[in-house]
Amino acid sequence: MSDSRPPGEGGPEGGADGPAGPAGPPDRGRAPSGLKGGSGRDRPGGADLAAAVALTVATGSMDAVAFLSLGGVFTSVMTANLSLLGMSAGTRDPQLAGNAALALTGYVLGTLVGGRIVHGPGGSPGRRRLARRALAVEVLALGALWGLWASAGGHPAGGRRTGLLALAAVAMGGQSALVRAVAPPGMSTTYFTGMLTNLLADLAATGRVRRVTATLLAALVAGAAGGGLLIALAPPAAPALPTGLVAAVWLGSLASAARTGPRGRGGRDGRGGRGGRG
Repeated sequence: MSDSRPPGEGGPEGGADGPAGPAGPPDRGRAPSGLKGGSGRDRPGGADLAAAVALTVATGSMDAVAFLSLGGVFTSVMTANLSLLGMSAGTRDPQLAGNAALALTGYVLGTLVGGRIVHGPGGSPGRRRLARRALAVEVLALGALWGLWASAGGHPAGGRRTGLLALAAVAMGGQSALVRAVAPPGMSTTYFTGMLTNLLADLAATGRVRRVTATLLAALVAGAAGGGLLIALAPPAAPALPTGLVAAVWLGSLASAARTGPRGRGGRDGRGGRGGRG
């Protein structure tokens, strides 16, 4: 997703849920395994779809944890936080205003840092390594969050709650930047208004829905349900779900890189590894 359009929001093709464009050569080498487009640029499949689903479930669960226990705001849905910021002004609720502003600030910071980490020449092996590094940073952030959360018995308060909200928003912002850099155009694992709009438009126009879009939307709901359930039944373990899922995607990308690395270093110029002859 290195084009300038936001995922699921732009262009006449409708992003990941629009009709496929003209046939062309596959876009190789743009992402670590687990988020590289799978069966075509706009239709990830197999391990790629599994990784996207895992990250989406992590997003839903982290949003549930933040909304229920970190101040009634979201860590990935920034349009909702902007609305909450406006409502807080109208209702004169400084606590809600502070939480919404903090989540927005953390998300912006995470997006900038994540985008900086994954910046590199498109299609280069360095881009894939940097993308895995960005995913590792998210794992570390979520792991630290879980540790601090558990040390508070699953009920953080005061300054600790403020710090955890900021850390969660940074992690989700970093994930947004990572996925935008390496996934197929129009695909997101952190915000879905455009994808939902495309799904409904397709349903109205053709009577069909795209499997990838429906799967990711269902994964978001499932993640939120899982996060809410953990908050209700096992509060100290609530961040384990997003942390474990993101860590699994990262480990899977490392394993895939180890398997395909020797082959992946050849043929990056599109000639199947036969060298630079014209």
